[in-house]
Amino acid sequence: MTLNDLTVDFSHVEREKLLSSWIWLIGERKLPILISSSGDAFVQDIDDGSISFLDTGSPTLDVVASSYDEFSSLLSNKEFVVNYLAVAMVGDLIQSGKKLKSGEIYSLIKPCALGGEYSFDNIEPCDVDVHFSILGQLTERVCQLPQGA
Repeated sequence: MTLNDLTVDFSHVEREKLLSSWIWLIGERKLPILISSSGDAFVQDIDDGSISFLDTGSPTLDVVASSYDEFSSLLSNKEFVVNYLAVAMVGDLIQSGKKLKSGEIYSLIKPCALGGEYSFDNIEPCDVDVHFSILGQLTERVCQLPQGA
């Protein structure tokens, strides 16, 4: 399995707009630099150059590198790639016949925010722009609900 299997080309969408539904979590000063096949994103802060990982299932945003060069080095680290790019899940999905077309990522049919789980019958290919748009809006609303609602 290569990095190309684990990431998605998103050059067909506007980089500045792809994560607009996630501004509530990532702020307005971060842009996507790498999209994982499993539906998460690495974003770069346009002020300090740091790279953060947007986990769309959690939802969380965590700094993983202080610069693009450091991030590039991390992509050569097997442990980092396994931890952040869902190698086992993507490999299993490819082997099961759920292959991605250009511009698609793997997305949960029932998102974690609504009680969904990472299981083969709950994952399907989805347009990258649709995934981030709908999931960002939905997750923001769920996070705004009062605790216990």
